[in-house]
Order: sequence, then C-alpha cells, then structure tokens
Amino acid sequence: MTLSDAVAHLSPHHWARAERLLLRKALAEFAHERLITPEAVDGEQDTYAVRSDDGLTRYRFTAVRRALDHWQVDAESITRSRDGAELPLAALDFFVELQKSLGLSEKILPVYLEEISSTLSSTCYKLAEPRPTAAELAASGFQEIETGMTEGHPCFVANNGRLGFGVHEYLSYAPETASPVRLVWLAAHRSRAAFTAGAGIEYESFLRGELGEETVERFHGVLRDQGLDPADYLFIPVHPWQWWNKLTVTFAAEVARRHLVCLGEGDDEYLAQQSIRTFFNTSAPEKHYVKTALSIVNMGFMRGLSAAYMEATPAINDWLAQLVDNDPLLRSTGLSIIRERAAVGYRHLEYEAATDRYSPYRKMLAALWRESPVPSLRDGETLATMASLVHVDDAGSSVAAALIERSGLTPVEWLRRYLRAYLTPLLHSFYAYDLVFMPHGENVILVLKDGVVERAVYKDIAEEIAVMDPDAVLPPAVERLRVDVPDDKKLLSLFTDVFDCFFRFLASNLADEGVLAEDDFWRTVAACVRDYQRETPELADKFAQYDLFAPEFALSCLNRLQLRDNEQMVDLSDPAGALQLVGTLENPIAGL
Repeated sequence: MTLSDAVAHLSPHHWARAERLLLRKALAEFAHERLITPEAVDGEQDTYAVRSDDGLTRYRFTAVRRALDHWQVDAESITRSRDGAELPLAALDFFVELQKSLGLSEKILPVYLEEISSTLSSTCYKLAEPRPTAAELAASGFQEIETGMTEGHPCFVANNGRLGFGVHEYLSYAPETASPVRLVWLAAHRSRAAFTAGAGIEYESFLRGELGEETVERFHGVLRDQGLDPADYLFIPVHPWQWWNKLTVTFAAEVARRHLVCLGEGDDEYLAQQSIRTFFNTSAPEKHYVKTALSIVNMGFMRGLSAAYMEATPAINDWLAQLVDNDPLLRSTGLSIIRERAAVGYRHLEYEAATDRYSPYRKMLAALWRESPVPSLRDGETLATMASLVHVDDAGSSVAAALIERSGLTPVEWLRRYLRAYLTPLLHSFYAYDLVFMPHGENVILVLKDGVVERAVYKDIAEEIAVMDPDAVLPPAVERLRVDVPDDKKLLSLFTDVFDCFFRFLASNLADEGVLAEDDFWRTVAACVRDYQRETPELADKFAQYDLFAPEFALSCLNRLQLRDNEQMVDLSDPAGALQLVGTLENPIAGL
C-alpha cells in the first residue's frame, strides 16, 4: 500500500457526508442530554435552530420529536449560517463554537476534537467501501453482520476515537475493515504471571486445544533455543498493536531480562469485534474468543485489561452460569451466557509499586478466553450482534425491519418474541437477584431462525455485571461484584441502559420506516413487563418498590461523561456516583 492509498477514503465528498452525519447525531444526542436547547423556528413545522456560544452562528434543521425526548434529526436538512451568510458544515467548528455549552474544558477540547476527527475518518472509510443493505445483512452470517456495522454506540457522538491507532493500524485492526489478524504470543515467566480458569479447565490441555500441538511445540522450541525451560513460562496472547507500540518499549526491561519472550504469531486468523480488543477465531469458529489488552483511548476509557482483575474472572463466570442454569424462568427464556473460561495476566512489579490499582500501567498485559456461541447453535439457527437491530443502511432501512419482513410475523409478534428473549431475563435478574448487566447492543448476541429471535446470549460478564444487594451471600471470589447503589438509582440499570440507550433508537427507526408505531412498540414492552410480573407474583413487593411503570425517571447522560473526562469517564469502584443526571424523562410505559 502506498502512502496515498492509506488515505484514499479521505476524499472531500466522503468527508462532507461524514460531517453531515456526525452533526445530525450531535444535534440529536446533545439535545436529548439537554446540553443544547433547540428553539422552534416560527411558522415552520418541525424546524429548529441552535446557536453557537456567541449567538452569531446558527444551525437549522428539521426533526421529529419522539418518546424519551428522542430527536430524530433529518441529516439533509441541516444548514449553518453566520450573520445571515450561509456557511459549509464543519464538524470540528461545531464543537469549538459550542465549547461552553458542551462543557468542554480547555484541556479536553483538543483531545475530543481528535476523537471526532478519528470518528469522521472511520465514517469516510465506511462510505468509501461497498456496504451491504439492511436486507442483505439480515440474511448474512455472524461475522459479516459484525463487520457490517457502521455506527458504533448509538448514544456517543465520538464513538470511534481509537486514539493511538495510525491509519495503517486502523486499516489492520478496526472491525469494519474486516482484516484478518494473527495474534502475537508471548511467554511470561511464572514469577510474574498467573493463569486462572473455570471448573474443569487445566492450563496445558487448554492451551494445546486453542493453539494446536504443533504450534505449542514450536513455541516451546523458541524458549529452548534461548536456554529457557518452557515449564517456567505461561503463554499470553497479545494484540499486535500492543506488542509493537507498548510492550516493546514500556516493558522493555521485562523483555531484556527474559521475563517476557516473544514467541511469534499464532496460526489461527481472527477478526476484531465491535468492542475492538476482542477477537473471533475465523479459522476455527468453535474455539474461544480472545480478549486482549489494548492501550488505546476509545469512548471514555483506556482499553486495557487488569491482571489483578482477570484472576477472579473465570470464577465469576462459573457462578453466573450456575445461577442461570438453576433458575427455571431464566431457562424458559432460552438465556445463556458465553463464559469467560480462562484468563492470564502479567504483573509488572515496578509499575505496580509506582501506581494505584486503577492505573493504565497495570492494564497493559492480560488476556481472557471467552466461549464461542457457535457450538450451541441448532439446525437453522444463525447469530447476530444485537447492535445490528439499530443499524440503518444508506437507504434508511434498518436491520430490525428487514428481520421482521424476513420472519413473516407481524411487527408486534416479532417484537414480543425478541423482548421475551432479551428483556425478560434482565427483569428477572434485577427483581429476583438484584443482578444487573450492561446489556447494550454489543454485549448481547441474538440467536435467530428465519429472522425470528429465538433466544439471547449475554457476554462480557466479569467486567460488566453487578450485584446491588448489600446483603447478598456471594462466594469470596465473586465479592467484587457487589456495588453500593442508592435505591432511587437502581432502576436506571433498566431505564437508562435498556429503554433510553437501546429501545429509544429501535422504536424510532421502526416508526420512521412505517413498520411499527411508537405507541405500539411501547405497549408491547409494557405487555412484556406485565407478563413477567404475572409469572412471578412472589416478587410483588419488589415490583412495588422498584416501579418500572413510574411516571418518569432520571435522565442519565453518557456524552456528558465523555465530554468531562474522555480517558476515565466513570470510576468503576463507584459507578452510581459518576452518573451525570439532568432532569427527568417521561416513562413511555407509564400507565400502559
């Protein structure tokens, strides 16, 4: 690839289109989070204007306002003017012009602009490549759907920041480029490394199952050629970017002392998933996913993995798998989890001595293996990331609508089956166990048959679940899941994560396409909740205490978190304390 080929997607035409699409999202989500207050334009229906901090620049657009104060902005309608003169749209200028309104500090603003630039660049790449239609995606395989996503997180405006990737690395490692990746393998001295695994898993046989006998023997040969004993080392899979950009420099002493030995690349090819640091094995889809440490900043966090955090991961997954297996209602929904079965982490003792436990320097070298959902499929079943439901193609068609058409069901019946698979387990986990997930589109895999959702698979367990009952009896290895959340904030795990951050978009898309009216969407959600409550009358007191039909709930703002601190937007030890709550939203199922 030539130097100019690497930026071929950055054409004036694609950049202008990317800016328009990003400004559409910025206007919609910042209005939703009440960072900006669009004013109705007199005499023009559904037309609004937003002014810059100095009042001189005006952005004008049309929008339909839907439930949950959702702004469905028409991208083609957006115009920009200053002192009455029309100006071209310019996304970076927008953030500078509204810096004070958006609460961007002098320190954060340029870094946020860099994340916006990266997000725009990735959009240009997607615009430059032929993309499948929604109908084509709905009929595609698991990884074609995964790499076909174009939007990323539906709420975050700067959602493809990936600070640390150069363009050549973007082309190699971004999920939308669908570039095959071979992982780098290191041998880590057991004096500084630890391997933990779920019940029934033993290190040697597990690694041989993942790598194959021939590769293991080849790697052992690398160690023996340097006079080292393979029995003294544990193998760790590493993201190629992490090896080239971090470990060869930041961990140079460990390499020099042979605490770390580079063994070379593995033989299997992987594809990066939407979460960017997790890889699906395309050479052998039945093998485990591999999640790696990746010290880039993306969507509010450095995407490292803590070696200390990894130690309890398999035990937490075993605990949750047993809970799901032992609960008749959860089993009846078809819910399953793909367990994180094994983890390995490396402790750099000098950096540990110099930092606290949240430091990114402690999160540079660890990995985990997560089960693949492929072996669990039955005849005729396929997989799709739940994020695909809110994917909209260039023609404005959504994958959800395409699946409904493919299913032959009425939209309400299709939605009812999806809710039974996805929402009912979340309700039961909350009310029966005070257990909450982070069930956004990228953390849920749907099992489909002929376009119908058969069941749901939850993933990203150990880092994303929490138990909010202070009196819950938990095994010692699972104790870290306990979080202290005030009673009035507990239901936000459903109201924010499910209603506001996913259903809001799904309902709006289906209404916009004329597939399902908003009222019918929310009436079906309410019916799902009522059905669940009838199934579990023994939990009536909890339903009254945490009322999912309350008239309103607090608006929790995700972009405000990132705008405040783009590198550590939430204190993981106190997630409730980090929330940015601004006013309330009317509950769309209240009174239904």
